[in-house]
This record gives sequence, structure tokens and C-alpha cells, in this order.
Amino acid sequence: MSLLYVMHNGQSAEIAVVGNEGIIGVSLFMGGESTSSSARVQSAGGDFRLTPPLMKEEFNRGGPVLHLLLRYTQAQMTQMVQTAACNKHHSLDQQLCRWLLLSIDRLQGTEMLMTEELIANMLGVRSKKAVAGALKLQNASLIDYTRGRIRALDRAGLEERTCECYEVVRKESAWGCAWFPANVKFNPHTREYPDFCVLSHTLPKEREYGDQERDIG
Repeated sequence: MSLLYVMHNGQSAEIAVVGNEGIIGVSLFMGGESTSSSARVQSAGGDFRLTPPLMKEEFNRGGPVLHLLLRYTQAQMTQMVQTAACNKHHSLDQQLCRWLLLSIDRLQGTEMLMTEELIANMLGVRSKKAVAGALKLQNASLIDYTRGRIRALDRAGLEERTCECYEVVRKESAWGCAWFPANVKFNPHTREYPDFCVLSHTLPKEREYGDQERDIG
């Protein structure tokens, strides 16, 4: 899913990407009941819904859920800041590679259903520029782009072509979304972490069955 800021004239720009590593609704447990951004489904998939009272109750327990959500919030803030800097200082080509990589990281697979209008909205550019950027990557054999569909062909090539912003966000997201058992050593300076852990691991067993799974697409 994409977190967007929509202007009064209808124009929008993406401020963060959220997928299977994160949550929508950070403002709920950070003390607010609403947010100025909106969330838009970017690719079909499944998610879990928690009721606001349950989320607040688990957060206020002060246990692993609180620490995990705070780390994730920091990671999301880093992504927002890095996105703003990237949009200002890096080329459209680099921005598109960053956006594709961040999106693929949060999907199961390497293919996305994505119209040119949606790409333009995500990057805050006109449709013609978005299409030109996607075709440029296709001509370089990095992606397969047809109307409404993007498939990554060469991930290493995309990583080589993007700016440093992707790696900054990737490392911060990996650290922010990690669940660390007491016996796991973690280096906060290098952001090295074990490749496991999700939010549901920290929820009490009796609460897991109350969660609702739904399809979005």
C-alpha cells in the first residue's frame, strides 16, 4: 500500500510504502486519532485487521509490541525523510528504481499491477514522464513493462541504478520490523539482524484468533 499526501487540487505524492513488513495507522498508537495522509492499495494481497481498542491495549502493556511498533515508526519516518530528499536531489530514473525496489521488497513475487497514472501519482510527476521512465528501464532490460503491469527482470541491475536512498530505507526497515528474542544479539550501528520476526509473533496466543484476515485488491 502507498501512503499518499493529496493536495487540494487533486495532485498527490507518495510519502511511504507499506507492505507485509508494516502496518497502516501509526497515528493511532502515537496519540492521534487521524492522519493527514491517505492509504491507497498498490497491489493485491492479504492483510490482517486489528480493532483500535485491541491495538491500544497491546501497545499500552509496554511489552514487546510497544518496542516493535516504536521501531517500525522510526523506520517509517526514515522512509518519509529519505523520500523527500530523494525527490529533491535525485533523478526520476533513480527515484523509479528506488520505488520499484521498495515495492518489490514488500510483495510476494516480482510483478505488480500498476497503471501509468498510478506510477505518476506515486512519484508526483506527469504521466508522460512516468511512462518515459518505465520504458527507459525496460530498454535496459531491467523490467518488463506493459500497460498496467510491471515485472522486475534484473533486481541487481535496479539496485545498481538506484540512489543511496534505497539502501538507507532497506536497512532501517529491516531493523525496524525485526522481532528479537532475548538470546539474539543485535548491532544497532550496522543494523544487522536475523531474517525473521513479524508483529504476530509478539501477540498473546489467545488474541491471535480474534484477528480478521481479508483480501484487498
